[in-house]
Parts: sequence; C-alpha cells; structure tokens
Amino acid sequence: MDILHSINDFNEAKQVIPGGVNSPVRAFGSVGGTPRFIARGKGAYIYDEDDNAYIDFVQSWGPLIFGHADEFVESALTLALKDGLSFGAPTEKETTLVKQIISLTNSVEKMRLVSSGTEATMSALRLARAFTNKDDIIKFEGCYHGHSDSLLVSAGSGCATFGTPSSPGVPSDVSKHTLVARYNDIDSVKACFEQSKNVACVIIEPLAGNMGFVPADREFLYALRKLCDEHNALFIIDEVMSGFRAGLNGALGIYNIEADLVTYGKVIGGGLPLAAFGGRAEIMDMLSPVGGVYQAGTLSGNPIAVSAGIATLSLIKSKPHLYDELESLAKTLTQGLQNAAQEYEIPLQVDYRGSMFGFFFNAGAVKNFDDAKKSDVAMYAKFHQKMLEKGVYFACSQFETGFICSAMNGAIIEEVIQKARESFKEIHFEG
Repeated sequence: MDILHSINDFNEAKQVIPGGVNSPVRAFGSVGGTPRFIARGKGAYIYDEDDNAYIDFVQSWGPLIFGHADEFVESALTLALKDGLSFGAPTEKETTLVKQIISLTNSVEKMRLVSSGTEATMSALRLARAFTNKDDIIKFEGCYHGHSDSLLVSAGSGCATFGTPSSPGVPSDVSKHTLVARYNDIDSVKACFEQSKNVACVIIEPLAGNMGFVPADREFLYALRKLCDEHNALFIIDEVMSGFRAGLNGALGIYNIEADLVTYGKVIGGGLPLAAFGGRAEIMDMLSPVGGVYQAGTLSGNPIAVSAGIATLSLIKSKPHLYDELESLAKTLTQGLQNAAQEYEIPLQVDYRGSMFGFFFNAGAVKNFDDAKKSDVAMYAKFHQKMLEKGVYFACSQFETGFICSAMNGAIIEEVIQKARESFKEIHFEG
C-alpha cells in the first residue's frame, strides 16, 4: 500500500502542529506507523491522500451514524449555507433542534446548546455545584468527559482518594475537588461519599467509550441513582458518545434510568461541532440570563451545525428499524471477530450496544479500567496495522470505541471478518 502522501503530510504537519495532529490519538502513537491523512469520505469508506480506500469504523469518533457525506444531511447544509454562517443571535432552528432532543429523552425539560462535549460537561458541573452549593464531584477511572481541568483527573493511591491531575497544567487546587471511583464498583462510590460530605454530583458514561467499550451494569447505575438521592447530589449522565448512537433514546432508554442532567454531542451535530446539556427546569433555570450561573459561547447554536443536527435527527426518526439494523451488524461483526480470533487461539473479548462496539485482546471479562489495562496493547497494534494494510480502519488505540454506520451492510461486515481472520492467521504464524 502506497502511503507516500500521508508520510509527507505528517512530516510537514509536525513542523507547525504539535505532534502533527490536532487531537493526540490521531498520531497513531498507540499503534505505530504513519497516520493516514484523509482526503474525503463517502458512506462507509474514507480515502487517504494516496487514494487508498478504507472501511471506516471510526466515523469521526461517532458523529456519522449515516456514514460520510450523507446526501440528506448535505442537502440541509447546502440550504443553510445560503442564509449565512453565524449571527450571534437566536434562530428558530435552535428551538427546533432542542425540541427534537427533548422529545426523545426522559430526563430533559430544558436544554442549552454549546459547541463541544467538553463545554457541555464543564457547564453541567458548574450547574451542579451551583444548584447543590457543594464543590466536590465523583467521576470514574477510565471515563472521559472532555479536557476541562476538573475532569482531567485520575485516581490517587486508591479509588476513594481525592484525584491527582492526569495532565501537567491542571492545578492541584482544582483536582482536589474531584474524587475518582472504580467503574462498576458501587463500594468505591460509597467510599467517596464517606470521605467527602461536600459532593455536588456524580458524572458517568453509562456506556464508557474511552477505556475501550465498557457498558455499565444495570444494577450499578440504579445504585448510583439511589446514592445520589440519599446524599443530595445530582446524577449526571454523559451521553456525548452514546446519545442517539446506542439507541433512539440513548443509554437512558437502554437502562430505563433518569438523570438530573444529561450531556449530548457527536450525533446531534451530524458531523459538525455541536453539543448540549440539559435537565430539570429548576436546575437549568439557574443559567444566566435567568439565574446567576454564567455560561456563553460565540458559536453556540450556530445555524450550520444546528441544521445538520436537525437533518440527522429527522432522518433517524424516519427510520424505525435503524437501531435494530445497526445492532445486528455490530453483533455480527463482534461475534465474527471473536470466532476468527479463537480459530488461532488469540483471546478476544467483545461487546456492543446499538451501533457502538469494542474488543479487547484480553483473556478475561472487562468491567472497568483496571481490567482494560490488562489488555495486550502490542497485539492490538499488530492487528490494527494488518487490518489497515487490508483497507479496514479501526480506532488507532485499544482504548477507544468502534462505530457502525447505516451505509454498512452484511457484505461489508463479512469482508471485514474475513480480513480479520487472515490477519489473525498471520499474527499466529509470525509468533
């Protein structure tokens, strides 16, 4: 496979962009080799600058549920572009999109639009602290909620300790207000509540997507909801990744659970920068200009991204069997990968929900970040490189999630499984 353009592009980018990329995982540091510089995408495929085609299971890290360059979404964008890019003023489209989202969730009465998932979670935390008049938050090791200072925290010597910064530049005075618990371990959460009587909220990805794909146990989420109520803390569900990906009603619908605040992103922008946070009216009405909690953004609710979101959600609602079809493909893919790995005695754990899936080169079940870290990252790197050479683009890290899009079909999935079988065979005989 000729990737000369990508090699040259990467070398040039590194001269002016830190690491040559604008988001770290894209640099292929976890899997080795040269990151592919993408020229275009259509449907299930992306094409690099050397015109190599790849079946794409990254899908821009989740937003593109209908695949690349969907005609319905593109048509909506073409019309919106004729009216202008951004006004810094309210538009009818903002209300239309918010109503669409609210109609599909059981936990949101009011909502505000922002431009990124980081903004959404950061704003939700500020609201929770203001509403409860408390400072501390509980998050879970391995869950990613954006790169705001309060959430770039990992566990200290134990899950019940106050967090320590996981990035230089995060002041310890900020991170001391973040407690880190163990995913799917309710006792670790109880220990956090025992350590601090000042907990404003618990924030969680019910379908964790940044330690690999790890779903929460249903009983664990119910116990979290109960603990929050007992301690007068808000329960925040982060659906930036899982919202409209795992199902029409997201993880909230899958688990049949209610949150006090919910964050959304990715799919609701149809591939453009857009996110949102919402919840009970009494909480949301604390936001300025109604209340005293300040939050603002120059491009929040911009008409181009909002138009893409409206088109995407409208198309989703017009396809009653969409999520069943996507989940069927995810099931076929993950089971096929697992069976192919077993043929060559390679341990592989798989899971999926809706159009989200993941796999770990791990001998045991993965229920939390400690389990995930036991995975064979070197094996993942080998597999990733071999599949890339065969024209299949999986996430460039063991600790990311894969995505199915509606442009995929059974034939594409079977092609991928066969290429995986060939890759596992090569790995097996290479030793």
